[in-house]
Amino acid sequence: MRLSFGLLIAHGRVARRFGLGPKSRIDMLRNLLTALVRHERIETFKGRADEVRFYAEKLIDYAKKGDTNEESMKMADFWLTEKDLVPKLFKVLAVRFANEESKYTRMFHVTKRANLDRAPMCVLEYKGNPFPPLFPVKRVSELNLVNQLLKGYREDKAFCASPHENKP
Repeated sequence: MRLSFGLLIAHGRVARRFGLGPKSRIDMLRNLLTALVRHERIETFKGRADEVRFYAEKLIDYAKKGDTNEESMKMADFWLTEKDLVPKLFKVLAVRFANEESKYTRMFHVTKRANLDRAPMCVLEYKGNPFPPLFPVKRVSELNLVNQLLKGYREDKAFCASPHENKP
């Protein structure tokens, strides 16, 4: 009898292995997290982006405690491979998210790589970054043809629903 993969998964947080050993996995996550702090937007595979997002959120939570906190300095020293990014973490990112409780990152799914391996790709970014948005914000304009037609329909419906003065 063959067990399905779903029966073998323990409930709770299961770390992805990515086909790597534990040291290689941590090194890959450290490099991705360092790139995310440096550039504030990275494009990577969906599984990697989802895993790095968890650690990016935790790193900001520790950074909000301040650079005088010993535990937050240890976390920043461990996760950031480039030590010149530690001041950016504490003085830029932690200040930006000082009033927010959680959800410091956004993850957008982008199209699969068509000519290579069809791997699902994602863009992971910190909120409030200085880059233009990936997807333009749809603006609702009253001058739009559809909105003008809907407005006219609502006015006609309201006019018909109101009681008319009937003279006998």
